[in-house]
Amino acid sequence: MDLRRLQILAELARLGSMREVADELRVTTSTVSQQIALLAREVGTPLIEPQGRRVRLTPAGRRLAAHAVTILAAVEAARVDLDPNAAPVGTVRVAGFATAIRRSLMPVAARLSADHPQVAVRIHEHEPPEALDLLATDDVDLALTYDYNLAPSAFAPTLEVAPLWSARWSLGRPATGRRVTGNSATVFTRFRDQAWIVNSRNTADEHVVRTLASMAGFEPRIEHRVASLELVHELIVAGLGVGVLPADQTPAAGVRLLQLRDPAVVLRSYAVTRRGRSAWPPLALLLRLLAPSPTCAQGAHR
Repeated sequence: MDLRRLQILAELARLGSMREVADELRVTTSTVSQQIALLAREVGTPLIEPQGRRVRLTPAGRRLAAHAVTILAAVEAARVDLDPNAAPVGTVRVAGFATAIRRSLMPVAARLSADHPQVAVRIHEHEPPEALDLLATDDVDLALTYDYNLAPSAFAPTLEVAPLWSARWSLGRPATGRRVTGNSATVFTRFRDQAWIVNSRNTADEHVVRTLASMAGFEPRIEHRVASLELVHELIVAGLGVGVLPADQTPAAGVRLLQLRDPAVVLRSYAVTRRGRSAWPPLALLLRLLAPSPTCAQGAHR
């Protein structure tokens, strides 16, 4: 299969319009149509079908487009491998959760600006499911994601995953009330009748809450879903519920953190790329700078 035609198909899958593909690749729409038709002839099956005035990929077209991304990345990696001294130049598109951006990416971006001015970073704030979706459609080059030890992520085999840092989490409750000690199930039992607060843009912490509540023998009453940890604190102070919070962060006035142990709750962060892409010099440089120092212990929150 012709690599140029595979590139056109991958761009069509990403952009959804032959006109946009033509503009992106600086060719005519007729050229795009002809190259897709030739590729369909090469593989022996239709790759596009009409959808109103536009076209869409057939199921076979979508499958081949997914392969095309991997194939093109492998070819690019081979080219890089033949020129290992190539200077990194380009813009790396990153989607990540707020803390990873603040604590990991922003200091690295400042170093890049000073030491590698030809490498730029474009930042998008997204929760893991959103970031991984953007990575899958090739709208970003790197996703900074997280999961919990009690709610592990199942990463697709087409992805390369590098661990970054991890941090313990606690249960946040109003500062009023008697002290609660014991393992996680014991702590959760004390709040079985409370409303619970979970993330509105990711289900990972809800899985953690449901897992520990199940260990304590009850079904949590989840009433509030918010993405902002600041708002989680405010809801707790207002007596509207309880929820998990980072153990290494000073809670808001009126919030008390209760240790969770046996099992502990640990947030784990990752740098995720499409397989074969990490050798691209600007991305490889960024990944090296993001890699944690063996002696560096970092905390995290959503």
